[in-house]
Amino acid sequence: MGKRRESDEDIVRSVRRASTPHAREMQVAAAAYDLAEKRIREGTASDTLIREFIKIGSPKEQIEREILEKQRDMIVAKTEALQSARRVDEMYSEALTAFRSYHGDGDDNENIF
Repeated sequence: MGKRRESDEDIVRSVRRASTPHAREMQVAAAAYDLAEKRIREGTASDTLIREFIKIGSPKEQIEREILEKQRDMIVAKTEALQSARRVDEMYSEALTAFRSYHGDGDDNENIF
């Protein structure tokens, strides 16, 4: 009995459908990569597909991807710094309010005499 050749449909249908839209996008992208890789290995890939994968593997493309990742990391760090600064401002405000109440400058002690 000969080994059955895997068809394009078998590659795409081999995994259960994802439950979220993002996971589904990732699943479809992975299937597309698998299919593209299969066609490249078999020698049936179009020139356009081959050029696209040459471009993806180029040093320039890899550097651009690294730059984008670092920019994303920087945006995340800036966002975290802004959130931290807000928390510090809130803590200072609360501390000042507490100091005023200890010093006697609060509203509760205004009309004692």
